[in-house]
Amino acid sequence: MKQTILSVLMVLCSDYLQAQTAWTMLQCMQYAVEHNHEVKRAELELDNYRAQKTGTAGRFLPAVDANIGAQYNFGRAIDPETNGYTDVNTFYNGYSLQASLPVFDGFSRVHALKAAKASELMGQSALQQSRSQTALSVLQAFTDVTYYEGLVKMAREKIEETTLLLQQTRVLEEVGRKSRAEVAQVEAQKAEADYELTRQQNLLASAMLELKKSMAFPLSEELRVKSEESQGLQPVGEDSYSAGISLPCDSSLFTLNSSLQMARYQMQASRHEWRQARAALFPTLSLSAGLNTTYYHTLHANSGQSFHAQFKNNMGEYVGITLSIPLFDRLQTVTSIRRAKNNYRIARENYEQKRLELEKLSREAWQDWIGYLKQTEQMAKKVEADSLSHQLTRRQFEEGLSTAIDLQTTSTQLQKSRAMLLQCQLMAIVKKQLVRYYQGIAIWTE
Repeated sequence: MKQTILSVLMVLCSDYLQAQTAWTMLQCMQYAVEHNHEVKRAELELDNYRAQKTGTAGRFLPAVDANIGAQYNFGRAIDPETNGYTDVNTFYNGYSLQASLPVFDGFSRVHALKAAKASELMGQSALQQSRSQTALSVLQAFTDVTYYEGLVKMAREKIEETTLLLQQTRVLEEVGRKSRAEVAQVEAQKAEADYELTRQQNLLASAMLELKKSMAFPLSEELRVKSEESQGLQPVGEDSYSAGISLPCDSSLFTLNSSLQMARYQMQASRHEWRQARAALFPTLSLSAGLNTTYYHTLHANSGQSFHAQFKNNMGEYVGITLSIPLFDRLQTVTSIRRAKNNYRIARENYEQKRLELEKLSREAWQDWIGYLKQTEQMAKKVEADSLSHQLTRRQFEEGLSTAIDLQTTSTQLQKSRAMLLQCQLMAIVKKQLVRYYQGIAIWTE
């Protein structure tokens, strides 16, 4: 009983700790890759490709069949002993075992196996692509949650600031240094800050639901994320920028991208299917061998050989070879070859188009990453300047040298700059992961 209670408590404690533990961006992506429904469907499709390859490989093995038949004859029939007609009721039992093996089929089986292998590789690339797309979706959803958490934090700080400012303004009103109009303006700023906090909290709740959906995480359970990733981006100098721009993505890197590999393996499979269709123009040669025996008994007759004797004496063996030469099949083979050839050309064009598209997207992601790094450094300087301006304006407001409208203007500008800085930091992280994705790197692993 004590062990049972202890086990239950341990499970409850582990669930509680898991719920209270904050998830990093990498942990969210890894969880999504393991539980996402699209990924699971891709895994099942890959298993179908593997089963298809196994079945294609089995065509190189001989086919073996065994047959057993029983027949009752009533009325006129052929007597197997005399090979003449008889009117008595008889029982006939036959057994056969046969095997066949195609020797030459125009290399159809060889190309079918190669096409199946290419399809399996395409399935593996599709699985990798599904994992990458899932990770990218979680990455975007995670950055949205982090962004709105930052805005909620800024909104709370704004409320604290306006609350303290309102208290100070009311005290200054009592001593005659501020008017009632200025107090009303500060009260309006406080109400606006409360509204902004509520709005950002609603956006945060929606972003959290989208993150749980992307992760296939239970919507009813609590999910806490770490927002320290936005602080992990350090500004870099101009030398690093110029070095990054002068070293764009190598064209050989994005060829490892899973979507491009899918197009390449699809092209390979289509090429082998085309060659498999052309194999129908060649003659086929196959071998066959088998055993057969029979048992015959006249009903209501006591005479006749036993089952064992007939099974042994009626045993026969045969070996055969068959050559099939295609002459005319109403142009079905020619049509199949033409269709398979066009499918191969279409797959080749798709591959070339995908390659050019990935190269363009890879270079764009690289340029965007460098651009957001620059913007991050510039916005950090702007936030510092706006913060200093807001502090000076507030001091002037306390001394009666500026109005509440001036203070609100500088405060709004500071909040806007901080939000833009956070956005630039997060977008730099997203673009960096996109660069890694286009280069074929699994972004959910380190």
